[in-house]
Amino acid sequence: MTGKNILIIGASSGIGYALALTLQQQGAVLYTAGRRQPEGITSIHMQWDVTQANAVDALNQLPDTLHGLVYCPGTINLKPFQRLQPEDYDNDLKINVLGAVSAIHATLALLKKSKGASIVLFSTVAAKLGMGLHSSVSVAKSAVEGLTKSLAAEFAPYNIRVNAVAPSLTDTPLAESKGLLGTPEKREAADKRHPLNRVGTPEDIAQMAAYLLADQASWITGQIIGVDGGMGSLK
Repeated sequence: MTGKNILIIGASSGIGYALALTLQQQGAVLYTAGRRQPEGITSIHMQWDVTQANAVDALNQLPDTLHGLVYCPGTINLKPFQRLQPEDYDNDLKINVLGAVSAIHATLALLKKSKGASIVLFSTVAAKLGMGLHSSVSVAKSAVEGLTKSLAAEFAPYNIRVNAVAPSLTDTPLAESKGLLGTPEKREAADKRHPLNRVGTPEDIAQMAAYLLADQASWITGQIIGVDGGMGSLK
């Protein structure tokens, strides 16, 4: 990754932060965007609230050529269907899907110039498995998967690869804030739901994203790759 220009949107915590650390260690030149500057990361940072400003205006310090784009913002909005309002679906779509669309619009010309770029998006195991309380996030992340495959086909002539990583429950500040891992009992129960008997770490997911950005993955595109402790495939 030495010398490659990589833009990470949502690098201040969780998976995005773990990815930024990984790529920094690998010698990438990092550009970050989000509401907060990631601590301990050497990057050119641009302020962007993905639900508000247009990415074209916000992402105004990018280089002439971009080798990779990673869109990390996500949501965990778990409620029974009858408690979810249309506004919940709208918000999840804005953060997970429309923000990604805006970011890709803003960077596509720069990605084309690299003649071998990679876009990495994030889905969830809940887009593959029917999981109660997940209808809003499942709708949004299913849209991300559709976007991934469609753009992979459309961008292939430019040698731009588009893939998505689909984690299961991961030990991030977002999961913690939602109370999913807030007690030893909840953590133990979450661990046991996974065939490999633990929830994911941000580093587990970041390593796959870093691989998809690298030249070693130059023949991989249009894929939804489960990094989920076996939950999406094993019983």
